[in-house]
Amino acid sequence: MTQVPAELKERRRRHDREIIALAVPAFGALVAEPLFVMADSAIVGHLGTPQLAGLGVAAALLMTAVSVFVFLAYATTAAVARRVGAGDLQAAIRQGMDGIWLALGLGIAVVAVTLPTAPWLVDVFGASETAAPHAITYLRISSLGIPAMLIVLAATGVLRGLQDTRTPLYVAVCGFAANAGLNVGLVYGADLGIAGSAWGTVIAQCGMAAAYLVVVVRGARKHGSSLRPDAAGIRASAQAGAPLLVRTLSLRAVLMIATAVAARLGDVEIAAHQIVLSLWSLMAFALDAIAIAGQAIIGRYLGAGDAAGARQACRRMVQWGVASGVVLGILVVASRPLVTPLFTGDPSVQDTLIPALLVVAVSQPIAGVVFVLDGVLMGAGDGPYLAAAMLLTLVVFAPAALLVPALGGGLTALWWAMTLMMTVRLLTLWWRARSGRWIVTGATR
Repeated sequence: MTQVPAELKERRRRHDREIIALAVPAFGALVAEPLFVMADSAIVGHLGTPQLAGLGVAAALLMTAVSVFVFLAYATTAAVARRVGAGDLQAAIRQGMDGIWLALGLGIAVVAVTLPTAPWLVDVFGASETAAPHAITYLRISSLGIPAMLIVLAATGVLRGLQDTRTPLYVAVCGFAANAGLNVGLVYGADLGIAGSAWGTVIAQCGMAAAYLVVVVRGARKHGSSLRPDAAGIRASAQAGAPLLVRTLSLRAVLMIATAVAARLGDVEIAAHQIVLSLWSLMAFALDAIAIAGQAIIGRYLGAGDAAGARQACRRMVQWGVASGVVLGILVVASRPLVTPLFTGDPSVQDTLIPALLVVAVSQPIAGVVFVLDGVLMGAGDGPYLAAAMLLTLVVFAPAALLVPALGGGLTALWWAMTLMMTVRLLTLWWRARSGRWIVTGATR
């Protein structure tokens, strides 16, 4: 009778070690990404307000364009991890190369669209007459780095699928340091202004892509994988990523609707909303790190044909998600007196911000489970269900959010609508996880 609890404890410890080994470096790499924009903002900010405003518009456009293709990382992680679990490293890296070739093709297409339409895009985002020229300059130059950015996404997915999250962390840290140094040198040393900042970012992104390619190519040669583009493989990668693209666009629509509603509530509300959203996004990085571990671990178990191991890993990661959400919620409540004055000195914004933050704190355990189950189902290659579930969530959230100003609600009511959105995601993902239909074993789904 004492043997079963001992086995259970050992199994939990094994899962915990795997989750920590993958999630901690993944969190570091995730946090490094927004530091690129922060470094650019800090350096360009000293050039003047129009330049900083232009950077803000261009950076928002770039981040939107790149984040839409995050499926390159997610789909590649799941596909590669399955083949790793099946013991076929040659096929795993071949699958990863297909994802990288897809990323290159998509990146070239995005550049071809962005370069001629840059003035129109900047105008649509409402840049002022003084900021627009700077935004166009930054957007056109930095868009040249989009192929490299997308290659980084796909190659990151390859390494995550190979159960390696340390290399992406090292590359991200080196990339951030290079970006900061190049920006200072080109903006001030070479006196290129905002164009120097854009070129610095492009060079840093290309350097990161090159570093990833060196690692992947070395692995391909070691295991005898072909490096040539394969039309069938690239097409399969695109088909696997298409549902995740729908999921990502639906989630982006949720965030855009929330911001639009906050803007309609007034200047105080939109200012407070941006602060809450920034903190919510920061906590999402921590939870997303566990989800990334879930993608890699679940894919490997299913590829190895170990359905029982996949279920056990899923249960343990859900426990991690709940615990992480509780800790984050407590941190939000405890740090509220310090965080609020850090972001704004306006008493009216602070008064609006505090109750909305409490709603965010309450919802963090829900978010913890949502992120974990999202990662589990991605790791299982259950993209079509994730797309359908997110579309349903959007359908529920949109009218609830749009009713907030109509019914006289404020920012707190809007964040309750965001909590409703997360609750719907929780219910749909939990139902799928309990059904077991996501469990499809084998090297491919």
